[in-house]
Amino acid sequence: MLIRRLAVLLAAAVLTSLAAAPARAADSWNVPGQARITIDGHGFGHGKGLSQYGAQRAAQLGKSYREILNYYYPGTKWGTATGSVRVWISGDLTNDVQVAARDGLTARRSGTSTTWDLGRARPRADRWRIVPAGDKHSILEFRSSGWHQYRKVAGQLEFAAGGRPIRLYVDGGSRGYRGVLRSVPSSPGNRITVNVLPLETYLRGVVPAETYASTWKQQALRAQAVAARSYAAHERAARRDKVFDLCDTDACQAYGGATAEYPTTDRAVNATARRILTHGGKPAFTQFTASSGGWTVAGGVAYLPARPDKWESPKDPNHAWSVDFTDDELEATWPSVGDLTRIEIDGRDGNGEWGGRAGTVVLTGAGGTLTLTGDEFYQALDLRSAWLSLRVR
Repeated sequence: MLIRRLAVLLAAAVLTSLAAAPARAADSWNVPGQARITIDGHGFGHGKGLSQYGAQRAAQLGKSYREILNYYYPGTKWGTATGSVRVWISGDLTNDVQVAARDGLTARRSGTSTTWDLGRARPRADRWRIVPAGDKHSILEFRSSGWHQYRKVAGQLEFAAGGRPIRLYVDGGSRGYRGVLRSVPSSPGNRITVNVLPLETYLRGVVPAETYASTWKQQALRAQAVAARSYAAHERAARRDKVFDLCDTDACQAYGGATAEYPTTDRAVNATARRILTHGGKPAFTQFTASSGGWTVAGGVAYLPARPDKWESPKDPNHAWSVDFTDDELEATWPSVGDLTRIEIDGRDGNGEWGGRAGTVVLTGAGGTLTLTGDEFYQALDLRSAWLSLRVR
C-alpha cells in the first residue's frame, strides 16, 4: 500500500514537472537593410477538421467517405438535416436586387402569398429590380427602354422562378441562383441580397466551389458534401435571430450558386442526401481546411483534435511552400513599423516542424513594435497558413 502511494506521488511529481516545463523560446530574425525574406510554410488554411487534400488522398487509397469523416471528426455521430438556408450574396454591393427577366419569374411580398407573374405583367422587360424605399417599403421596377416603377409595397420583396436559376447581376457580372433572391434590410438605410433555398440545393453550389469537381474522387466529394451540410446545419441553428445563416465566401464556406453546379458533385450531394455529423444531439461544427500540412489544429471541441494527419501527402502542392519578399514589401504592408529591423515568432502550437503554427508575430522597426496574431500575419501577406518559418538574407 505504501509502495503504491509512493508510486502515485512520484507520478504526480513527474506530471507537475512536465506541466511546469518552460515554453519553447521565440524564434527571431534580425532584418538588415535591403534584406530578402523567404517565408517557408506548410498547409493551406486554418488546419481544423477535414483536410480536403487529405480526403482526396484517402479516397485514392480506397477509403469510403464514412471512413474519411470518422477519422477527421472523431467522436461524432451520424444524423440528418433538412429544411432551407439563408445565404448572403456578399458580392452584391448595391442596395438593389437586379435580375434578368426569364420565363416563370415572379415577385412576392416576403412572408405573404401576394405574388406577381412578371413575364405576364411586362413581357417586353429585360430586367427587374427591387429598390428600397426607406427601411419599411420596397419598390419593384422593370427595364424596358429605361427603368420604370411597377409597384411600391410595404415590407420586403423577393424574386423566384420555381426552382429554376435566376440570373443575378452581381460583382460586375452575373451568376445564376436557384430558390429565392430576397432584398433584406441589414442596417438602417441598407439592404443586402439573401438567397433562400433548400439545403440540398445549396450544397449543389458549395461542393464544386470547395473542391476540384472534375478530377477529385467521388468518396472525397461525398465527404465534402457531408462536412458542408453539417457545417451549414450548425450555422443555421446558431444564427436563427440573424438575417442570414451563411455567407458565400470561404469565411463561411464557398458557394457559387447554380452557376457552379457540376455532375460529379451533384452525384455526391444526392448520394449523401440529408446526412450530417452530430455531437451531443446537435449538428457538429465541421470546420474543414484545404490542407493540414501534416498536422490538424485543435478546434476547441473534442471532435476537432490536434494530431498528425495520416492522409496528408508530401505530393500535396500545399504540403510545403515558400514565398519570397523584400523587407520593403513587408514595410509597405505595415507602414507604422517604419524601417523593419527584427521579426519574432512566438506562441507556436507545438505541433510539427519549427514547433508548429505561429501564435504571434512581432515586427520591430524604427517606427515602433507591432504584434500580430499568426493568422493576421499570414492573411495580410496572402500566405497559405500560419504554420511558417523565415529565412532572412
